[in-house]
Amino acid sequence: MNEQASSAGPTRILVIDDSNTIRRSAEIFLKQGGHEVALAEDGFDALAKLGDFHPDVVFCDILMPRLDGYQTCAIIKRNPQFAGVPVIMLSSKDGLFDKARGRMVGSQDYLTKPFTKDQLLQAVLQHRRQEART
Repeated sequence: MNEQASSAGPTRILVIDDSNTIRRSAEIFLKQGGHEVALAEDGFDALAKLGDFHPDVVFCDILMPRLDGYQTCAIIKRNPQFAGVPVIMLSSKDGLFDKARGRMVGSQDYLTKPFTKDQLLQAVLQHRRQEART
């Protein structure tokens, strides 16, 4: 066991997506990477789980019913307790507008679906490392 894992424990990741397939894929990939994972099917579900789970990183789909990813990200970022948690937007579109809008509401990054296990784990590593420096 390496020093960092023993002192910090596993990275806690919240995956928010209305697609069961995407949620399950992300959960499998992230657990294989040694991370602790919570799943939410939409923004309201995610906000209800946020306080109990206290994630280190959040992956958030953009297009969801009821509360979309932009709204969900903005609410997370407005909460002082979670403002520092990196939010990575997930979308099937690789559009400049979507990336810009995501940054405007406070997201740190953007992954295009379908993502690979490596892309997902790399995003966690990159943003977890940034958070450790701040």
